[in-house]
Amino acid sequence: MDGGGYVAGWGGLEPNKTDVVDRKAVASSFHILFSPRLLLATAFYSFFPFDLHVGKLRVVILNMIGNIYAIAAVAIIGGGLFGFDISSMSAIISIPQYKCYFQSGPIPDDPSECTGPSADVQGGITAAMPGGSWLGALCSGYISDLFGRKKAIMIGAVIWWIGSTIICAAQNVPMLVVGRIINGFCVGICSAQVPVYISELAPPSKRGRLVGAQQWAITWGIMIMFYLSYGSSYVDGPAAFRIPWARNPIPISFASPQLTPILQGLQMIPAIGLFCAMFFLPESPRWLARKDRWDEAHAVLTLVHSKGDPDSPFVRRELAEIREMVEFEKQNSDITYLELLKPHMINRTHIGVFTQIWSQLTGMNPFKKQVYYITYVFLMAGVRGNANLVASSIQYVINVVMTVPALLYIDRWGRRPTLLVGAALMMTWLFANAGILASYGHYAGPAGVANTPAASWEVSGPPSKAVIACSYLFVASYAPTWGPVSWIYPPELYPLRVRGKAVALATSANWAFNFALGYFVPPSFVNIKWQTYLVFGVFCFSMLVHTFFLFPETAGKTLEEVVDIFEDPAGI
Repeated sequence: MDGGGYVAGWGGLEPNKTDVVDRKAVASSFHILFSPRLLLATAFYSFFPFDLHVGKLRVVILNMIGNIYAIAAVAIIGGGLFGFDISSMSAIISIPQYKCYFQSGPIPDDPSECTGPSADVQGGITAAMPGGSWLGALCSGYISDLFGRKKAIMIGAVIWWIGSTIICAAQNVPMLVVGRIINGFCVGICSAQVPVYISELAPPSKRGRLVGAQQWAITWGIMIMFYLSYGSSYVDGPAAFRIPWARNPIPISFASPQLTPILQGLQMIPAIGLFCAMFFLPESPRWLARKDRWDEAHAVLTLVHSKGDPDSPFVRRELAEIREMVEFEKQNSDITYLELLKPHMINRTHIGVFTQIWSQLTGMNPFKKQVYYITYVFLMAGVRGNANLVASSIQYVINVVMTVPALLYIDRWGRRPTLLVGAALMMTWLFANAGILASYGHYAGPAGVANTPAASWEVSGPPSKAVIACSYLFVASYAPTWGPVSWIYPPELYPLRVRGKAVALATSANWAFNFALGYFVPPSFVNIKWQTYLVFGVFCFSMLVHTFFLFPETAGKTLEEVVDIFEDPAGI
C-alpha cells in the first residue's frame, strides 16, 4: 500500500502520508489485527490520535471498512438492540412465571390463576423503555454534536450494558422499571443518531435503503428475541423470563449449570460487537467538516465513495457542497433547540416530528397489539397457551420479510407514495378488525380471557381467524412503508448545522408517543375494548391526509439539495 492509505484516527480515518505498508505483510499478519494488544491500542488511538505502531505493523484500516454496506451493517446493530428490548417483554407478559413473579396483590396457590401486574402497572413497565428513550433521544443531539456521530453510538452501547445488568437481576417491579429506563436511554441515542450517521455517509442513490436498514435490524432483533423468549417459556420458575433478560456476563445463579454458559452475555453480545466494531468505522465526513477537519473529511469521502481516488468527480462535488454549506452555516453557528422553532425551520421541524409521531399512532411499532401486546389480541381471538406465542411469532417473521422490498426499492418508489399507500392499507385493516370484533365478539368479563383483563373482548370461530388475518396484513402493510421511511425521512430534511438536534427532537417525539401509547393501551383494551381499533384507524386516515398535502419528496437528492426545497423558492 502506498502513502495514500488510511489509518485509524480521532475522526475515524486519516491519510497515511508517511508510512508504507506492504499488503502481503498485512495479510500474513492478519491474526495480529485481532490480537488483544492491537484492539486495545486501536481503541485508545481512536480517541487520542498519535503515530501508533504495534511491533512493525502500523494500525491499518483495510479498504473493506470503506464499503458503505459494511458501515451500515455495523451501525444498525443499534436498531437490533431496540428490537431485543421490545421482544424480551412481548413474549413474556402472558406466561404464568412472569405473571406470578410480578403479581399485583396476593399470589394464588395455582400459578395458572396469576393475573400478573395490573393493567396500569404493566403499562408502566412497558412504557419505562420508551420513556428512557425519549430522554436519550433529546440528549443525543448534544452528545452527537460534541463527540461525533460515531462516538455517540458507542456511548449508547456502554449504557446498554448497564441497563441490561439491572434488568437481568430485577427482583421487583421498581428494579425492572429502572433497568428498562436505562436501556431506553441507550435506544434513544442509537435510534436518533444511527440514521444521521448513515445518511451523512451514504450516496443519494443508496441513502434510503441504507438508513431504512435500521428498521430491518429492529425487526430481526424483535424476531430473534421473541423466539428465545418462547423457548425459555418451557423453563420452570423465574428463569423462564430471566433467560431472555440475561444480558450480563456474570454467573446466573438462578439457572441450572447446563444453562449458565448460554446465559452469560446472551444479550450483551450485540452491544459489545457494536462498540468494538465502531472503532474500525469512519466518522461522518459532514461532522468532521463542521469541526474544520477537512483533510479527514476528504479522506472519508475518498474511502467510502471512490475506492481511494481523492480526485473523483463525485468526491470533489460532494466536498464542494459540504464546504459551501459549512461556510454558510458558520454565520449561524450558535444552535439550540429553539432554532428549530424559528419561521425558516418550523415547517421542516413539524414534518420530521410528525413523521415519527404518525409512525407510533399507526398502532404498530413498539406498542400494543402488534408488538408489546400482540399476545392480548390472539387471546381475544381464542388462541391460548404456547399456541398463542407461536401465532404471535408469525407476525415477526412477516415484519422481517416485508421490510426487504422497501430496502430494495424505496429509492425508486420515493418517500411520499410509500407513506401514502402504507397509511391507506393500515387504515383498512384497523377498521376491518374493529368491525369484526364489534359484530361477532362479546365482552369477556372483568377477568378477561385466560385471566388477562386487558384481553377484554372475545371472538371465536371464523371471525377470530379474520381478526388474526387482518393483524398479519396490518404488519405486512407497515413493514415496507412507515416502518423504514420513518427513519429514512427525518435526517434528509435538515441542514447540517441543526441535523443532529433536529433528528434527536423528531426521534424524541417518537419515544414520547411510544411511552404514552405503551401506558395507554392495556387500560384502553379494558375500558373501550374493540373501539381501540377505531381510534388508530382514525389516526391512519389523518396521517394519510397530512402526508398528501405537506410532505415533500426527498428521494434521489443530496442532503444539500433537500435544503433548497425549503429555502430556495424554486427548490421544488
